[in-house]
Amino acid sequence: MGGSVLAAGLLLGGHAPAALALDLYAGAEDHYAGSQIERVEGLGTLPEVLYSGEDQVLGHDVSGHQGPVDWGAVAGAGAKFVYAKATEGTGFVNPQFVQQYNGSYAAGLVRGAYHFARPDVSSGADQANYFLAHGGGWSPDGRTLPGALDAEYNPYGETCYAKDPVGMVAWLHDFSDTYRARTGRYPVIYTSTNWWKRCTGNSPEFWPNPLWIARYNSYVGELPNGWPTQTIWQFANAGTLPGDQDWFNGNADRLRALALG
Repeated sequence: MGGSVLAAGLLLGGHAPAALALDLYAGAEDHYAGSQIERVEGLGTLPEVLYSGEDQVLGHDVSGHQGPVDWGAVAGAGAKFVYAKATEGTGFVNPQFVQQYNGSYAAGLVRGAYHFARPDVSSGADQANYFLAHGGGWSPDGRTLPGALDAEYNPYGETCYAKDPVGMVAWLHDFSDTYRARTGRYPVIYTSTNWWKRCTGNSPEFWPNPLWIARYNSYVGELPNGWPTQTIWQFANAGTLPGDQDWFNGNADRLRALALG
């Protein structure tokens, strides 16, 4: 599929023929934050967590794969925050996004939206604008996290979306700079250290962006270059909460501070 994706990338940008767009985004609802991490990097021993503990700010991330979520039950199970997939590329919107994004807010969680990056089909600026047009914005209400960019292994073909490190870094800047210009916030970057090293050459240039690191093990391990610490750690792809399991690096006051900016 790599060749057809590359050719389509020259056409996409919101104006591809309908049949081509359907081909590019077929099955996109299954591609969520971390959907490729276990496949490529595997699973280790998971950390011990206490979902009801006040000193452990735990949350999760969801996509259309989870369907409608019972947010009252999630809040009762100890979740403090959630990221919901909003969009992918410039041709897919999570059909469950409104229920997940608004429902979690109504249940008292701090919520945010994320975008699954497709550097092979359109520019970073085009995808940031698409994300913002479909729920990926930010507001200074203390309960809305800055949008997140999911940069990980390509589920459709070549690992780095047929970009060399210089091209990938440029694409990520294009997305981040566009998002920041329109919201005043740096987007959170979701990635794994292995993917970041391979596809950006371990670029240190994104240290202003909060880091959401994926590592399914009992410890965070090495972080990508430029980040002295992570903001969020996705430590498991399943657990007590729907979807992937996440640990915020700080207390509840720090989580609210991130939301406030």
